[in-house]
Amino acid sequence: MENSLEEKHRDKNGWAIDADPKNDPTYPMKKRSNEEHKGYTWERPTQQFVDVEVLHSNERPNITAVFGTSTPPSGLSGMIRRKAFEYSENHYGHWLPLILADRINVVEGIVDDLKRGHIPNIFAERGWNAEWKYNRKAALTKIAVGLALTAVLVLKISKKSK
Repeated sequence: MENSLEEKHRDKNGWAIDADPKNDPTYPMKKRSNEEHKGYTWERPTQQFVDVEVLHSNERPNITAVFGTSTPPSGLSGMIRRKAFEYSENHYGHWLPLILADRINVVEGIVDDLKRGHIPNIFAERGWNAEWKYNRKAALTKIAVGLALTAVLVLKISKKSK
């Protein structure tokens, strides 16, 4: 099985880079007895049934045996997440789009709430009540910056329409 995995992933940059003991930063100081690997013999858990789309690293040939499915990817944030998982986990093209997708997902959630007739309590959900109580200066600063940016945006839009 190791040969097939090695052959399958040979084209991936850095695959099996630690296979050569001379490339190990602890070599030759670490005394190797392979005793530490005895605990690695365990049976893989039963594979969880996959009934929704599950995104996983392109560095793994399969999904983990157990995974979370609370919110499968959907909408614009889902499209961004799918694109992000085309990149390796050590690449900015993986993590930065995931952060952007999280922010977009917040807006999608608010829009979804409004479509269902639920008006979200954004102040409580964003923790503004606690910030107002315990860190009023930061809360006032955020409000002032938000109002200033909104005013600039409204002025630019009104100038373009005239």
